[in-house]
Amino acid sequence: MQEFDAIRPYSDEETAPTIRRLVNDREFLDMVGRFKRPTLAKWAPALLRVFVRRWLLRNFGHYHRIDDLQAGLSPYIAELVEGSTTKVTQTGLENLSKTSAHLFISNHRDIVCDPMLCNNQLFLNGFSTTRIAIGDNLLSNRVFAEIMRLNKSFVVRRNMTSPREMRDAYLTLSGFINHCIDTNHSVWIAQREGRAKDGIDGTDPAIIKMFYMSRKKSGLAFDDAMNRLHIVPVSIAYEYDPCDIDKARELEVRARTGDYQKAEGEDTEQIVKGMTGFKGHVHVHFGTPITDAPDNPKELAARIDHEMHANYHLHASNLAAFQMRAEQAGDNASLEQVARHVELAEKWSEVDLEAARSELTRRMDQCNPECRSYLLDMYANPVVNALAANKDNGETLTPTPSAD
Repeated sequence: MQEFDAIRPYSDEETAPTIRRLVNDREFLDMVGRFKRPTLAKWAPALLRVFVRRWLLRNFGHYHRIDDLQAGLSPYIAELVEGSTTKVTQTGLENLSKTSAHLFISNHRDIVCDPMLCNNQLFLNGFSTTRIAIGDNLLSNRVFAEIMRLNKSFVVRRNMTSPREMRDAYLTLSGFINHCIDTNHSVWIAQREGRAKDGIDGTDPAIIKMFYMSRKKSGLAFDDAMNRLHIVPVSIAYEYDPCDIDKARELEVRARTGDYQKAEGEDTEQIVKGMTGFKGHVHVHFGTPITDAPDNPKELAARIDHEMHANYHLHASNLAAFQMRAEQAGDNASLEQVARHVELAEKWSEVDLEAARSELTRRMDQCNPECRSYLLDMYANPVVNALAANKDNGETLTPTPSAD
């Protein structure tokens, strides 16, 4: 895989040397120390580094294969997930083969948690974990870059200025993704660059075009090339988003000024908040592999979106936000009617809805007044999309229009 050296994850042969580098890296030891013992990290960081290094060597110093390392890390991932969710559930894995590779195209709400939760469900159910596409903006931190490449992550280059540079980068990325599937390694990639901060999940056709770039020169038809990828649309639904207030603030600033500049360290801060913050019930739906792809990128992107929206498992938080926005717009939406047409992540009652309304109100109260409608939108919009997708399936329900 030398042609992919600039973007590929670390190999089994690189596992042990990378672990040795990390356990001797002060920045990494401090990062782990802040997770494990935040108080001691503040008052006695040098002493904590000694204990963290010994703990890391004892628990991870003997690994020489990526899959073995991931298996060793699984109890800690489970602890992290259990500590930040009420439960994580999944549907659809019964439709996937454990012996074939898949290209998982996922909606994108959280930088790290989306692929982590997807892989966690695959691992718990006996599937191989995926190689993960991450933007190079997340690799500005040297230690984080090491960790991610050790965890089967590969690099998607962004912010290129030259059309030729962009073409070459996408061609390499396309070749790597197709190589992964051809060699029976599954891949996770977000449906678009950047998180869907407004709750509206949409696949960028440019990403679909990129998949085909390395196949086009062989003369393989677009639909045949896409069918070979075994594309699986993935819908990840968080009951609550730990970064919702931050996202609402960014959306308001963009709407008001036309731009938003991230502060130094903002990505890292939101990664930690997303991993450790309360998410409530998280549901992951794995769609049926697409074996009859349409013959152009725009139609395939629309097909993926439809699958995601129709199978997005709505929580009481989504329904409560939908109701609250409808009330603000003077539209008496019937949640009972919604329940008949949209699959729910769990049964909900008036008590559930009232609890969700209280929690959403609490979160909105923590926002500046001008940001509150954006926070409400990110929870309500999945209901609108689910209604529209179900209408496309033959239902007659008309979605409630947005309050804005």
